[in-house]
Amino acid sequence: MFKLIYADKHGQVFEDENYGAVMRTGGMLVEPEQEDMIPLPPGASFVVLPGREAAAIDRRGRIVPYARMGAQAVAALLPQGYLRTLLPGYRKTQETLPLFGYTGVAWSRGRFYVAAVPAAASNDLTRWDPSLFNTPELAELIAKRRKEFGSNRVLAQLIHCAESYGCFTAQNMLYRRFEAGLPISPRCNANCVGCISLQASECCPAPQARIDFVPTADEAAALAVGHLTGGGDTVSFGQGCEGEPLLESTLAAKIVCAVRGQTKLGRINMNTNAGNFAGLREVVDAGIDSLRVSLNSPRPEYYDPYYRQQSYDLDDVVQGIKYARSRGVYVSLNLLVMPGVSDRSEEVAALQRFVRETGVNQVQFRNLNIDPDLYLGLLPEAKGELLGMRSLLQAVRETGVSVR
Repeated sequence: MFKLIYADKHGQVFEDENYGAVMRTGGMLVEPEQEDMIPLPPGASFVVLPGREAAAIDRRGRIVPYARMGAQAVAALLPQGYLRTLLPGYRKTQETLPLFGYTGVAWSRGRFYVAAVPAAASNDLTRWDPSLFNTPELAELIAKRRKEFGSNRVLAQLIHCAESYGCFTAQNMLYRRFEAGLPISPRCNANCVGCISLQASECCPAPQARIDFVPTADEAAALAVGHLTGGGDTVSFGQGCEGEPLLESTLAAKIVCAVRGQTKLGRINMNTNAGNFAGLREVVDAGIDSLRVSLNSPRPEYYDPYYRQQSYDLDDVVQGIKYARSRGVYVSLNLLVMPGVSDRSEEVAALQRFVRETGVNQVQFRNLNIDPDLYLGLLPEAKGELLGMRSLLQAVRETGVSVR
């Protein structure tokens, strides 16, 4: 049996061998199974869930509140490339949690375990190893890039994100490796609940500020060319510090053309909701290499309450993906998942149909960063058999697409 983990009022984490761990799938408390758990991976961290009383299994096998004085529930935050299988188990309070991907954690045989499964190849995990970022030479690289690009506003934004938020894609532009961000749009055509860059204070504070300017094509293209010719492999529009890049599609198309006029190296990508078909067609026709389309569900009854989109619907997203694929653009789904919602039989079947209909090349699983209770409160009551997150992974693999 996995044992309970809790934190005291000072945030110190302890195990209690007298109580079993309890976790959640959707709104249901469950005992974690061995297949749901892996040893705590490198780069994972713990967070205390303020005001939340942990649930536990007592000696009689009952799920009970863990009533030790001052004890609080604990969750793990996973590094890139790991898919959580269960949520932390606790008693709900009115206070909304900040925007993180809360994962169940427990103790067994002298070590910590988390409710997760690797969802990416080992080389993908290495690229996002936290030890590669925030290194001592970062400050020197910031000074070097400033000297190289002067008053470039996109660079200034990326430096701000690298220093203030520890953003990995922003830092990659400075290190000149892997995938680097290229923010261009302060506007968006959706109003996602728990947007990470801009939102009304209705639920939780955004963890970072959105850019407040539209750069020139020359500003963005200069950084992109420097990255792709200097060792990096990808530049991406559509970062956490911006809105929807397709709302600046003409600018994005100019940047693509400018970059490709100077180098054929690397990949130009866009992270997008794919809701603006006219804009999508413009960047596809300009020669963009790949699109990464954000999606929490292939069904409107789950998609609409979360995205709260303006002037588009899921049919527009499908149309855009099909157009991109017909022009040879590599399209991946950035699938935002939640245990107890995404792994229901109806949802899994709908996702398989969506993947086959659109012809996407890849599905990238991402843990949805939001208070689980806030998210569940947006959606209609979940129906269908609860299959589990491992079964969701397998069902997507059965469609024949690449999975990360």
